[in-house]
Amino acid sequence: MKMIIAVVQDKDSNRLSEALVKENIRATKLASTGGFLKSGNTTFLIGVRDDQVDSVLKLVKENCQSRKQMMAPMSSMGGNADSYVPYPVEVEVGGATVFILPIDRFEQF
Repeated sequence: MKMIIAVVQDKDSNRLSEALVKENIRATKLASTGGFLKSGNTTFLIGVRDDQVDSVLKLVKENCQSRKQMMAPMSSMGGNADSYVPYPVEVEVGGATVFILPIDRFEQF
């Protein structure tokens, strides 16, 4: 058995959730916040049999696409002003960060 932890952008959350339900795969959704852009994320906790891992990864990949987004400049907080970018920059957001962990035991009450 494996625990799949998938951190996805909020914009992709509903699409992934619907795909998991359609395939009868249970998941727990947790609200989370990203560090770099401080944007909303959803973390999915998905417990599956070993033989289901690839199909879940395929669903995540199909439903969580990366995309370009403009990021507003962040003010210089002291230090070296040379690294401060005074204009919006384009960054890649979305997609998914996925961790797969072995599970020794599972109980449901």
